[in-house]
Amino acid sequence: MIATLTPVLLALGPLALLLAMAVIFAETGLLVGFFLPGDSLLFTLGVMAAEGAIHLPLWLIAAGLFVAAVVGDQVGYLIGRRYGPRVFTRANSRLFAASHATRAESFFAKHGPKAVVLARFVPVVRTFTPVVAGVAEMPRHAFTGYNAIGGLIWTVGFLSVGYFLGGVPIIASHIELFAISMVALTLIPAAVGLVRHRRRSARDSAALSRVDHPAELLTS
Repeated sequence: MIATLTPVLLALGPLALLLAMAVIFAETGLLVGFFLPGDSLLFTLGVMAAEGAIHLPLWLIAAGLFVAAVVGDQVGYLIGRRYGPRVFTRANSRLFAASHATRAESFFAKHGPKAVVLARFVPVVRTFTPVVAGVAEMPRHAFTGYNAIGGLIWTVGFLSVGYFLGGVPIIASHIELFAISMVALTLIPAAVGLVRHRRRSARDSAALSRVDHPAELLTS
């Protein structure tokens, strides 16, 4: 998707910031935003800022993206607080999969409040973690603090990497390729976590099967 967005961002000039803010907000503020390219978008904007393609100071771009990220998470949190577990019992559709919500629940259960910060760097999980925090009734002041820290590190971090690498000619001339590479790198931890989760589930299922059918143990 970033390959489609990049030409649009280049054509919009300074207005590209507004589009980017909308995407960043939707990725965490709307449950259907899990497919949006947050990491690669931040990286791409950094490269574009270094090349002067946006014609806005870096601090203004960073501030706008930070606000969008924080507000998006706050909206996700409020959805969780308002609608509770019903959010995760809705039927699967093209824009919602219960498995994504389950991954976020496991992530939050494993890491606790700091999951609000860590989830920023895990695609898909970052969309649902604020909602899980709301369902779990995490204190709002605590969530807001972790949300601000995570949003700042995530937006400024990826934006800065893109900005400082944007001065390298080969990267500046192949923005889409390097943006996609950034997405691939951020997906590695999520893939490893998913594999571990499935292996653990398989072991648990096997253990339960042995408990439910003790006769099999005697005849084996």
